[in-house]
Amino acid sequence: MKKHLVFLVVMVLCGCVRLSPVLKIMDSSALDSFPNPPADHVISYGEDRLQFGELRLPAGQGPHPVIVLIHGGCWLAQYDIAHIRKLAAAFADEGIATWTLEYRRVGDPGGGWPGTFDDIAAGADHLITLAKQFNIDLDRAIVAGHSAGRHLAIWLGNRPAEWSPGLEPVAVLALAPAADLAYLHEQQVCENVVEMLMGGSPAQYPQRYQLGSGTSRLPLKIPQYIVIGKYDTNWTPVGRRYIESARQQGNAPHVINADESGHFEMIDPDSTTWPLVLAAARAALDLDYVETSIDGSSQ
Repeated sequence: MKKHLVFLVVMVLCGCVRLSPVLKIMDSSALDSFPNPPADHVISYGEDRLQFGELRLPAGQGPHPVIVLIHGGCWLAQYDIAHIRKLAAAFADEGIATWTLEYRRVGDPGGGWPGTFDDIAAGADHLITLAKQFNIDLDRAIVAGHSAGRHLAIWLGNRPAEWSPGLEPVAVLALAPAADLAYLHEQQVCENVVEMLMGGSPAQYPQRYQLGSGTSRLPLKIPQYIVIGKYDTNWTPVGRRYIESARQQGNAPHVINADESGHFEMIDPDSTTWPLVLAAARAALDLDYVETSIDGSSQ
């Protein structure tokens, strides 16, 4: 046994054998080291201090395709727009404008039901006002979100009639989706944050959950691109549950399995998951992309 071990060590040292690198999965502490690249424009869409968006524009005159980008963080006030700025800037560097929304969350005055939903609708619709000034192509506008932000992106992709129609995205990009509010309430995720978001349980407020849950908005009439992290142990089961619900409702979401991703790699442009996320965004915007990067039949 010792001879075999010595032989292996010698082979590695001489470069004759390559050992696969150990895959290190990010946790939330990694977000603390993310840079905060400044936006080109910080623009209010309402009167509250949290009702603003950050606009980042690519080089060139445009017209620019655009992503309405919604950050996650369990819908909680302590997780703000800062951790998704790196991703927003990376999209802009790749020729895609980003309109990143801040919004009132659980713990903020006016956050929760219905304020959080009001903000997302108003923030997205404000892009219509900005489009002419900044040469943004609204015919190539998608909505994207990570984690809890993905729930709001799905909701925005087919908002209820109670919120007047405005921006009409052409696709939804989901990064680690958390969309079924009733199920998430049952699982008491993030210390039962859904109870606080909706002001009570599904039994108490069935109409709120019908209007606010992502699964209740199915089927969507626009394409969905869903990125699932292999090592995202907490949220991948939730995401796959949503995918199955979407299929049962007649949708055919494009599923991108990120084999080297946990929950946070998909919002880090320095990760090996970034090319998959970028390819999905380009596909959703109908830009040139590598066909084999997107597999609508993935399980």
